[in-house]
Amino acid sequence: MSLKSIFNRFTFLVGARYGISRKHSQLVSFISRLSTAGLVIGVALLIVVMSVMNGFDRELRERIIGIMPQATVYHREGITDYESLIKQLKQDKRILAAAPFVQIQGLFNYQKHVAPVNLFGVDPVQEAKISSLEQYLPPNTFAQLSQNPQGVIVGQGIADKLHMQVGDKITLIIPRSSDANAAPGILMLDVVAILKSNTNVDQTLALMNLNTASQASEFPGKVSGIRLQVNDLFEASSVVISAINQLPAGYFGSDWMRTHGTIYEAIHMSKNLVGLLLLLIIGIAAFNLVSTLIMVVVDKQGDIAILRTLGASSKEIIGIFMIQGGLIGLIGTTIGAILGILLSLVVTDVIAGLEKLLGIQFLHSDVYPISYLPSNLYWSDVLQVSATSLIICFFAALYPAWRASRVQPAEALRYE
Repeated sequence: MSLKSIFNRFTFLVGARYGISRKHSQLVSFISRLSTAGLVIGVALLIVVMSVMNGFDRELRERIIGIMPQATVYHREGITDYESLIKQLKQDKRILAAAPFVQIQGLFNYQKHVAPVNLFGVDPVQEAKISSLEQYLPPNTFAQLSQNPQGVIVGQGIADKLHMQVGDKITLIIPRSSDANAAPGILMLDVVAILKSNTNVDQTLALMNLNTASQASEFPGKVSGIRLQVNDLFEASSVVISAINQLPAGYFGSDWMRTHGTIYEAIHMSKNLVGLLLLLIIGIAAFNLVSTLIMVVVDKQGDIAILRTLGASSKEIIGIFMIQGGLIGLIGTTIGAILGILLSLVVTDVIAGLEKLLGIQFLHSDVYPISYLPSNLYWSDVLQVSATSLIICFFAALYPAWRASRVQPAEALRYE
């Protein structure tokens, strides 16, 4: 059965006329509109959801992993000559940059309020080359951190919990893990800026001067580790393993897949699951298309019989209803794709406007990775969704078209 014998000028004209004609029974017209609307909703929602999931993926890579270390190398007793270690590590071409840091787990205390903190002591000059922190801070914040040894940058989540502002003095309490009976370290700090990245990093992260943090840590005069920036995020684990294998005993490493890999996997799993569910909506709409075309076949039996008596072959009858089904699918898919694209471009602003209007926040960074709804539209997703929808509609039209070709002219015209 050649396509030329099924799809020709005659079948296209008649199929298109049936597809856009409104001369059907009210029930057929209603079901036709319903199937088209279902197709529009399914395609639009699938594009929007995939854009939102792409947005979460982008924000995880650019914001969270841009702030937190991509890969780290530690020593159990601290690192003294970190400059030599950085030179050695950077011999690996996959490592783009490296910077020392001191990590302290402690508590912030301010006016009887207490909040846990993951404090990083950093060198502002080197940190600016390796992370995207400066994007989420007021201008010249790193310069203030360099000039003020007691200065500290506090995440927005911590500031909200402690009800504090820039310029306030807070107390840092550092437990001594090496000796449970030892008194905790106490340090008074000046809040020079508040970090607002709109991610869950804001809930626990704080930054201070590298030298001050080193003196307050368990290993004074040393740094906790070296933070690495790699050329490929997905090779971070391999880079760390390679680096540790070349270093003496006592060194160990970590990478972003250990700290935030579960979030990344959850985003992709959610994208696949939600995509599958919405694909089922498109399948249901295609099932409605089957019902629509079968009812059109019943409604148009007389017309089919006349076409057969005028010389139309069974193949051409199949072509007519295939084109009709394809036209309905094309219209629904096109409208759905356009609607999905428009919604994907404005969904972030629309949700932000609703939050402002209703006075509520749908996403909180202490629960979700970020505190707003991102969107990142990929045209490849639009093409994939549209092509899948059209293919489903094509196969959905096969059975009704075959039923139409089986109509016997004598039987159909008996009661006309």
